[in-house]
Amino acid sequence: MASLFTAAQQCLDCTDPVQKARLTRDVAAACARGELDVRDDAARAEPTDIPGRPQRPELVDARALRKRGLGSAAGRTALVHAVAHIEFNAINLAWDAVARFRHMPADFYRDWCACAADEARHFTLLNTRLDELGMTYGDLPAHDGLWRMAQRTRHSVLARMALVPRVLEARGLDVTPGMIERLRAAGDHATVAILELILREEVAHVAAGTRWFRWCCVREGVAPDVTFRALLDEYLPGGLHGPYNLAARRAAGFSASELDALPH
Repeated sequence: MASLFTAAQQCLDCTDPVQKARLTRDVAAACARGELDVRDDAARAEPTDIPGRPQRPELVDARALRKRGLGSAAGRTALVHAVAHIEFNAINLAWDAVARFRHMPADFYRDWCACAADEARHFTLLNTRLDELGMTYGDLPAHDGLWRMAQRTRHSVLARMALVPRVLEARGLDVTPGMIERLRAAGDHATVAILELILREEVAHVAAGTRWFRWCCVREGVAPDVTFRALLDEYLPGGLHGPYNLAARRAAGFSASELDALPH
């Protein structure tokens, strides 16, 4: 039986976005059918710090990105490009979790394979939408915030589960409804339909992060709420900022005490 971890590394190493999405779907489907070995291979190497990605888009500091309103066609296209970039990075994040973190239950790997497949589908939908809007992924600059957090948490599956799904991806739950509202007002119903699908499916991804973060806390004998706040203080000294999609966060497993503690 072929190794899931070898297949995950192949997905990570692929530099072509369209091919990465196609390979991701194939590997995730094989995992779901039970065709890949999820037992740890002591000889397998850890993933490199930089995954396979195309030469473009140019990666810049987030503060250097041009702010565009959604009232113009150019602004709406830029938004689709930005979300496509997030979803492309999310494919790599899911596979990095599979390939990097060892000695986890088989369900951990199955969860992140399923998430990778969702992210690949999201990227494909957005990439097709970009083509309809006369743009190609890579035509605009983008930032690398998601992957920088992956690098910072590469030493700890507990920290990764806390800070990538439960902070960065959860932020998507917060801001996407506002984007949908503005795009609907602008008449861009095709993009709205894609973002509504992504919003529904991202709840499950954040929930997977919640589930495995708490599992890691039990394994390490630490309190989840206290540990989460400590990680926020360590990695995000500026804290979180609203608005918050409380219903989506609740559906993704955030506790009442966590929601009450969100700064306003």
